[in-house]
Amino acid sequence: MSSQHHAAVHLGGKPAVALFTVALVAFVAETQLTQYVQTSLGFRHPYLIFYIVHSSFLLMFPLHALYLYATSQHTFEALRDSILDALLQHFSPKAEGITQGPSIFPTWRITRLVIFLTIGMSVPSLLWFVAVTMAPVTDVTALWNTNAFFAYIFTISFLKIQVDPHRLLGVVIATAGALAVIYGEADKTDAVSAQQASTTALIGDLMTLAASVGYGAYQVLYKVYAVLPNDPEVQAERRYSRLAPSAEDALMDDDEAAVMEESRALNDGIIRPLPFGLFPNLLTSLIGLCTCVLLWVPVPLLDAWGVVPFELPHGVRTYFTILCIAITGSIFNASFMVLLGVWGPIVTSVGNLLTIVLVFASDAVFGNAVETITVWSLLGCGSIVLAFGILAYDMMKGR
Repeated sequence: MSSQHHAAVHLGGKPAVALFTVALVAFVAETQLTQYVQTSLGFRHPYLIFYIVHSSFLLMFPLHALYLYATSQHTFEALRDSILDALLQHFSPKAEGITQGPSIFPTWRITRLVIFLTIGMSVPSLLWFVAVTMAPVTDVTALWNTNAFFAYIFTISFLKIQVDPHRLLGVVIATAGALAVIYGEADKTDAVSAQQASTTALIGDLMTLAASVGYGAYQVLYKVYAVLPNDPEVQAERRYSRLAPSAEDALMDDDEAAVMEESRALNDGIIRPLPFGLFPNLLTSLIGLCTCVLLWVPVPLLDAWGVVPFELPHGVRTYFTILCIAITGSIFNASFMVLLGVWGPIVTSVGNLLTIVLVFASDAVFGNAVETITVWSLLGCGSIVLAFGILAYDMMKGR
């Protein structure tokens, strides 16, 4: 096996590492901007912001396809035919052992998957958008990113796999570090407003915890049901494979299977495997389309019921901030879905715990919260970095 292929199996290559870095920065920017627009600018309409941000996801696939068209020899027709072929191969009944009859494009299966993915991503995200107005941004970030622990629990529960001591250690250290950041902060309110502030923060923390549990389940189910099993970037996480290989494929190693796939692609003009990140970006765009078409309905209902009066953003600064939230949110979620396929939910979610460190630092610098830095918060941030290092090393060894 070549070294290039080996690197692709375990790390996804330089594109995955670069994408991970971009995702961290985008999440920190989205978090700070979301809190800024709803607190400093006073535009407290989390559902409308959520709807705008998640609807903007639909641009990810067209932009990716346009980039490939401009920088490679792939035509739009080849990209279209390759995507349709991937959808047909992955979601048709034949993939589940039904071989009789002609191939029928699995429209309902794909539609059902997109609806489930939209719900799985939207509910936790909406809870996060609300919670960020009620609790300190560092608390929300820390609790949200404990989805690494829940992703590990759901992985064991859903897939009935044996507990890996290295991964368990990494997840436990990461979760403990996140809690240390939360409860290691100094008092941020005076004695008069402490009780009221703590009550509001508690509600925000509980909402974030519920979002974290839901997002942990979403990550595992996405990896099991949505990711293409034949992409070279996802081969390291075979524990998540739900499709049994054919008898012919079982006799071939990874290199032989790759050669066979390239041979088939040359014969029919289909791009196999798809360009890095293209299929996850397709799903991200479909989630954005589903959000745009279906999830506008609560906006007039909330206004009619007097729960959240409809209000357009006021001022150029508010419009621009929401635009930046949409851009950073799209970048983060698209990157995260790609990384779920490359690294799996456990390593990806623990890796995203590094956003706690970055948000903590940015909150201290830009939010004038230097007084929140304590020994416990520093130890918590260090534990998170250590935990990700353990999991990254374990993944590189190909455990």
